[in-house]
Amino acid sequence: MKTDFDAIVIGSGISGGWAAKELTERGLRVLLLERGRNIEHGSGYSNEMKAPWEMPFMGFNNPELLQQDYAVQSKGMNFDEWSMPHFVKDSEHPYLTPEHSNFQWRRGYQLGGRSLTWGRQCYRWSDLDFAANKKDGYGIDWPVRYQDLKPWYDHVESFIGINGTKENLPQLPDGIFQPHMPLSAIEQLLADRIAKNYQDRKLIPGRSANLTQAKDGRAPCQYRYICHRGCSFGAYFSTQSSTLPAAKATGRLTLKTDVIVDTIDHDSATGKASHVNCINSKTGQRTRFSAKLFFLNASAFNSVGLLLRSRSEHFPNGLANRSGTLGKYIMDHAHSLSMVASVHELEDRSYFGNRPSNFIIPRFTNLEKQQHDFVRGYSYQGVGFRTNWKRGARSQGTGQALKNALTKQGEWRILMVAFAECLPQEYNRVTLANKLDKWGLPLLNIDMRHGENEEKLLRHAQTQAKKMLKLVNSNVLASHNAPEPGGAAVHEMGGARMGANPNQSVVNGNNQCHDVNNIFITDGAAMSSSANQNPSLTYMAFTARAAALAADMVKSGAL
Repeated sequence: MKTDFDAIVIGSGISGGWAAKELTERGLRVLLLERGRNIEHGSGYSNEMKAPWEMPFMGFNNPELLQQDYAVQSKGMNFDEWSMPHFVKDSEHPYLTPEHSNFQWRRGYQLGGRSLTWGRQCYRWSDLDFAANKKDGYGIDWPVRYQDLKPWYDHVESFIGINGTKENLPQLPDGIFQPHMPLSAIEQLLADRIAKNYQDRKLIPGRSANLTQAKDGRAPCQYRYICHRGCSFGAYFSTQSSTLPAAKATGRLTLKTDVIVDTIDHDSATGKASHVNCINSKTGQRTRFSAKLFFLNASAFNSVGLLLRSRSEHFPNGLANRSGTLGKYIMDHAHSLSMVASVHELEDRSYFGNRPSNFIIPRFTNLEKQQHDFVRGYSYQGVGFRTNWKRGARSQGTGQALKNALTKQGEWRILMVAFAECLPQEYNRVTLANKLDKWGLPLLNIDMRHGENEEKLLRHAQTQAKKMLKLVNSNVLASHNAPEPGGAAVHEMGGARMGANPNQSVVNGNNQCHDVNNIFITDGAAMSSSANQNPSLTYMAFTARAAALAADMVKSGAL
């Protein structure tokens, strides 16, 4: 049957951009649909080069506007007056969450999605992560292991450019790296003291998708650390800087922005998906497009919501949901500011520029055997820095004396944030609410809360952070162990989990829906566990792997 396109990709963020690139490069005619506005690389980053005095509120935002339109978004990392256009208005894109959940859903509805504002941390998973569900009984076993993804991690890293160091840690496999961004003097001091006093842990430079060497027409990082405004140099990976130009270069990509996908039609005669039904977000005009193949990359909960809305006689509870698991087992990393301390050493040392990355202390608990009263583990991400002139707002003194003091660098500080694995639990779920948005679509009701295991992990992380910071001459300024609300880590995942058994999962080991084999879900929705590492690199690897298989199936006539 003739279709409008070979493949339709829904969502243009980190995984959607990869799907478009891989499918077009493998010869398919692809329609890429984005519900938000178009943002051109470079020229579309309207606030990138603006100084604080060029912003109406000096970069600090209008407090009335935040309360009115950005009550949730403004609480997140990388949100400020410069990056505000890259986040949704909560007032225009509401969702529901029970009081006991208080889920904080951070979103960016524009071309590139959250690839414009992500934290850029890129870590491979290991078999410690892929085998965890089977080992301790939470969730279902992943039908894949590290060796299944290793060549695709290689493929992704070779294209996007990640800086890092090879450490030979079994729990955090090494990748293909550009030269790393060096640690600051105080970070290196802490790393050395940890190495001297511990054998089970190591402080290493973070692995981030910021170029330290020019690559494919993209310039190396300028060490401005204003990535969330958009980078016209292309120095960090985003859809606009990397995958979209590659897809466009094939001549086989059609891009449409301001298009919300309402539902997916299921053809009961063939058992396959046939069309997407769309709404123009500006005009309300409805259109539909047909394809042989569909990739869902709208972000985890939006992909789940789309399937839940796509009901039919064969799928009364949502498309591809014979298992009844669609929308369940959602996750987000439990994270908390374990410690921030002032450090009174190396006061004659400094650094140049603003490194857009951090250090990490990879997981060191429950590696080879169960050691604690909690399962799985956590890692730290942190930074060692010197306070700057902004400390003047809380400093004593006035006039010339204060100004002179602020021309000198302030004290060293070290900040450590723990990211703990979130267990997959059936009670954590996304459902459709009875209330509708302005396009007539049901709002999502997000009910996700952290449990006892996550709380134990963060308490342990706080204790260990305190012990490590005692190795340097430090004074604790703040310390917490209570998990932030779900969504605060901006690593939401699950809801259409991967598994071998179609009665227990939505997609198989190839990210292909068990019930509708021409739908592939390769964003965070497909995740069956959360590990403790940032998940975006794994989404990209799964997407590239699934796209290769799907393209071959289209060419062979299997779809």
